[in-house]
Amino acid sequence: MIDTPAAINVPLRTDERGKIRVGDTRVLLELVIHAFQQGETAEGIIDSYPTLKLADVYAVLAYYLTHRSDVDAYVQQAEAAAQRIQREVEASYPPETLILRARLRALRDDSQRSDK
Repeated sequence: MIDTPAAINVPLRTDERGKIRVGDTRVLLELVIHAFQQGETAEGIIDSYPTLKLADVYAVLAYYLTHRSDVDAYVQQAEAAAQRIQREVEASYPPETLILRARLRALRDDSQRSDK
């Protein structure tokens, strides 16, 4: 017979920059959530991020499923901050770099379209 289940701690921590990471790893919460939203299983997530523990991923996903709106809001804020930083960095690029990046993106997009 099973005794009354103990509460499980959710293995999330906030680092010194305010980013939420999973367990004792450097893996960001938003990476795990994105993978899950793309249909990845917990086992598939640890294949992509081998420093994660399977039990931690399941605990994080259970937390996400019960606190979806809060986690989604955090993920949206993290994405907005990342896009803002990317725009700031790209604004400092010389014109030649911007042209090269545009050409590389076009090649990548063409390649992805032809793979489908």
